Amino acid sequence: MKSTHLSLIAGTVALAAITGFATLNAPGGPAVAEAGSASSLPVERSSLVCPAPSTSDLAETQYTSYTPPGSETAKGGGAKGEGEEGTAELKPALPVLDDDEVETDPKKIKKAEEAAKKAKAQADKPVLAVKEPGTPVLAEADGSAAPALVGTATGRLAPGWAAQQTTTVTAGGARGLLGVSCTAPDTDFWFPGVSTARSRQDYVHLTNPDDSAAVADIELFGAKGAVTSEVGDGITVPARSSVALLLSTLTDEAVNDLTAHVTTRSGRVGGVVLTADDGSGADWLTAAADPSGTLVMPGIPADATSVQLVAFAPGENDADVKVQLMGKNTTFAPAGNDTLHIKSGMTATIDLKDITRGEPGSLRLTPVEKNRATPIVAALRVVRGTGAKQEIAYIPATGPVGARASVTDNRAKGSTLSLAAPAARAKVKVTTSAGSGGGEPAVETYTVKAGTTTAITPKPPAGLKGAYALTVETVSGGPVHASRALVLPEGGVQMFTIQTLPDDGGTVVVPSARQDLSVLDD
Repeated sequence: MKSTHLSLIAGTVALAAITGFATLNAPGGPAVAEAGSASSLPVERSSLVCPAPSTSDLAETQYTSYTPPGSETAKGGGAKGEGEEGTAELKPALPVLDDDEVETDPKKIKKAEEAAKKAKAQADKPVLAVKEPGTPVLAEADGSAAPALVGTATGRLAPGWAAQQTTTVTAGGARGLLGVSCTAPDTDFWFPGVSTARSRQDYVHLTNPDDSAAVADIELFGAKGAVTSEVGDGITVPARSSVALLLSTLTDEAVNDLTAHVTTRSGRVGGVVLTADDGSGADWLTAAADPSGTLVMPGIPADATSVQLVAFAPGENDADVKVQLMGKNTTFAPAGNDTLHIKSGMTATIDLKDITRGEPGSLRLTPVEKNRATPIVAALRVVRGTGAKQEIAYIPATGPVGARASVTDNRAKGSTLSLAAPAARAKVKVTTSAGSGGGEPAVETYTVKAGTTTAITPKPPAGLKGAYALTVETVSGGPVHASRALVLPEGGVQMFTIQTLPDDGGTVVVPSARQDLSVLDD
């Protein structure tokens, strides 16, 4: 994720807690400040966007939103007029109006104005509003009319604010369990694993949370390099709105395995891809971690029947990486696929088949030569089941949990939390929150051995009513990468979806400082 850097004079610690960065340069130079020890403070404002759930009339969607309990120092951080406690609300995005033709019929103009007024009124009503940290809230929507959501959290509700939408579609081309963690807006996204093949319907959803329009570009890269596209540039995303673009309409080439790169020329958006396969169902593909020489994709299900790795090297150099599975007890290289060569500017794939063979695992990519760590991006396409009962999900490369990460919408049954420690032994704390309708939170501690994956079936909160959240915190040791799989069987199909848990960015490091005011005497 990218962050906006502000240059602030000494003493603006409260603002640093909002922006995530502070420097100690005052206008005029030498009058400033000595840096002392740094401190970690809660952020005071967070933004999230959620894509429109589905175009199917059969869709049933559950939204959940949650802020974990945190430091009391986060109190009072809301913007002016929002109160000490702050707010955390997700509201409907505004519809995108077609203004290609100028309307002259007075009756149609009036009707359009009334529709726009109604849409604006609806957009002012929160779909979800968290009232206090530690307790999830949920809402439901049916059919294809459910809108994209945009929202902001302030004050003590901002640090670690998370939201999830989970959609069940029981029939049709979009059949499946479609889950996605609502994302923070950004300016740069990588999506390895998309496709423009005739058997696929892949839509990139771009949602703009701000009050001015954003302009985005989409590039596609296949096994032979850049894919020709004349319509992927200069895509306008209106203020507080969301657009969905079918990737196959951006090019005449039908390509099975692609990497999509979304950037913004102006503004920021939330980006996520909805993929649907004629034979394997549908799910969301979220953006992969920024390009890096070492990547981890945590939480491949034990019963996966097919796993495909898709990787891309965005720089000027080719990449040679080791492919390793971190299993339950050890790390090993899959037979015949222990390394992967990725040409610069090209997408490479490996069919890893049923690599886990009955045990949970996580995939780790590291440079063959340690002194040649070429940055890459990567994701896994995972299939469970066979024949007509296949179901897909995606695991993009993700950053470590860090200090803390949360995932919402866990049910009484069906959740599996996967923890992978790629470098060193690690100890983590896992908290199950109260339920949205009642229940008692609980805490468990787990140790993950270096180079292994631990799969946990969380114990639901005692007296659970509704949905609950899982929060993972690193206690000691090396980095931990995590994901949560949710399984909701339907019609004999083991429908599932997987969400990764990167650090929630709930705190920022702010240097202590004091300002030398002696120069102000003259």
